[in-house]
Amino acid sequence: MIFTIAAKELKGLFASPLAWMVLTAVQVISGYAFLKRLDDFLQIQPQLVQLASPPGVTELVVTPLYATTAIVLLFAVPLLGMRSIAEERRNQTMVFLTSAPVSISQIVLGKFLGLTLFVLLIVLLVTAMPLTLATSTHLDYGLIASLCAGLILIAAAFSAVSLYISCLTTYPMAAAFGAFAALLLMILMGEAAADGLRARGWQLPAAFVQVFSPMKNFEPLGKGLVDTYAIACSIMLVVVFIVLAVRRLDGRRLRG
Repeated sequence: MIFTIAAKELKGLFASPLAWMVLTAVQVISGYAFLKRLDDFLQIQPQLVQLASPPGVTELVVTPLYATTAIVLLFAVPLLGMRSIAEERRNQTMVFLTSAPVSISQIVLGKFLGLTLFVLLIVLLVTAMPLTLATSTHLDYGLIASLCAGLILIAAAFSAVSLYISCLTTYPMAAAFGAFAALLLMILMGEAAADGLRARGWQLPAAFVQVFSPMKNFEPLGKGLVDTYAIACSIMLVVVFIVLAVRRLDGRRLRG
């Protein structure tokens, strides 16, 4: 049933003009960032060849591309996920879904999977950009794989948060603004709080706060470092908000 719900969610996204507009906007922004970085790299290449160990196209072009895309997803994912639950509740179709022989957990996981798969399409299209340079230059495929993994984790985290916020309201636009505000607050406050706690020597609370700082967890992977703690924090963030969404919908169903 999870995959059936995911397929329905994915089909709904592909049928939505807004989803296509978001997908197009992300590709235009990412494409511009890629071409701009590539042009800058070609201009400074004569200076780079004079260095003993110059950075390559992957470090100077591909890494900033993924960082830019991660920021763009901060705006894109809330818009894509705002309909997940909010529109079901607004159209009174959530009642039929919850009365079907399917659990709340399956509903939430199915919608999360469908949304995440659509966002992964963005990741695949962004990854295709640097691969076009494979025949003309040397690429660090290990770093690209690490960047891709980091972007996938960010996409999953943003999707989980957006899905939970969508459970809190019947207005899709309110869900979009709420998810964006929540993600922005997590990014800005989470990192600052973790650094402040570490400065006071409170390592355990700082480690806990890092769970809610998705960009902080992206940093090691953005440098090609497989930081298992950062990966675990990203996965925990996804699990926390999926559990919160399940509990929210389950509580609403019990209250009728």
